[in-house]
Amino acid sequence: MTVNLARKCLSTEQIKELWSRWQSGELVTRIAAALDRPYSTVHQQISSRGGCAPYRRRRSSRVLSLSEREEISRGMSAAHSIRQIARALKRAPSTVSREIARHGGSLRYRATRADRGAWHNAQRPKPCKLAVNSRLRSEVTSGLARQWSPEQIANDLAARYATDNSMRVSHETIYRSLFIQTRGVLKRELGLHLRTQRRMRQARKSSPAGQGQILEALSIRERPAEVADRAVPGHWEGDLICGARSSQIATLVERHSRFVMLVKLPAKDTSTVVSALSAQMRRLPAELRRSLTWDRGLELAAHKRFSIATDMQVYFCDPRSPWQRGSNENTNGLLRQYLPKATDLSVHSQAQLNRIALRLNTRPRKTLGFRTPATKLQDTVAETG
Repeated sequence: MTVNLARKCLSTEQIKELWSRWQSGELVTRIAAALDRPYSTVHQQISSRGGCAPYRRRRSSRVLSLSEREEISRGMSAAHSIRQIARALKRAPSTVSREIARHGGSLRYRATRADRGAWHNAQRPKPCKLAVNSRLRSEVTSGLARQWSPEQIANDLAARYATDNSMRVSHETIYRSLFIQTRGVLKRELGLHLRTQRRMRQARKSSPAGQGQILEALSIRERPAEVADRAVPGHWEGDLICGARSSQIATLVERHSRFVMLVKLPAKDTSTVVSALSAQMRRLPAELRRSLTWDRGLELAAHKRFSIATDMQVYFCDPRSPWQRGSNENTNGLLRQYLPKATDLSVHSQAQLNRIALRLNTRPRKTLGFRTPATKLQDTVAETG
């Protein structure tokens, strides 16, 4: 069988397009189709760099451009002296002289080949900071082992070594050193300490056109100002976290106090979800039932029935905008320590979920001045009561 090797190769322009599409959130299958290349070729290109796009190289304004090199080539063909060519380019004669000598001499100089060679020779792979600083690498490794995020590690180092730049590193460098194993800096196993336990940077996935349409949905942009400024309790954010075997749990976070509630769900059809959420919310006093902000998931397509049962208005986020439910997204990340991905969530009883929620609600939170969500909510209800 003849293998078309040309289809397996990616040109420089295709690689640029690949990473552009990946960073914009396109699926690998769509990228492969757009580039007319096999899925395996595109996936290998992305996975080899841990999902991290390569830094874009830029030509310095100080170096000779292709058009200037063409002027040099034409000047030599016309038997102009180096000084004449340099004067026309407004460059130093030594710059022109070195350029010619570096790329074949006066007899073999060609502008296109010289430009291509200069671009290649300009590459100066800089050693990763973590690779050359063992003390810094040890600090980062220790932080990851304590299950700190790269951002927490970077900010902690910046605070502790405010006057020592050699002991400071960006969170992006830490992520790249974890995901791009060819750097040989941080062991892949350290990535298991990350909350998501991902092996590569994930792009935000685009939804197919027309998916997730909810009838008569009120946009998050129509929420009252009191919801946005978190001044009044009783406004909630919600979502589903999913596990293996089509299992799921509903998560609810009160915006003012960050108080968490978890709801066991036997299925994620809208009737089941709305019934379970309504039952949970009706247990709360009226002053804690004002609104609910949800993702675009069809599990809340019957939102009107929920509003009638709870007297709570439902607002929906914009498509692919999880940051609009920031408190809920952050809480879902914390919950993954107790409810890992790819595990069967249906094995947890409602009593077990209540105990997990209690652990989060009694944990001091920096955003609350290191008060606990339970204390914050209790004090707020007492004040309004």
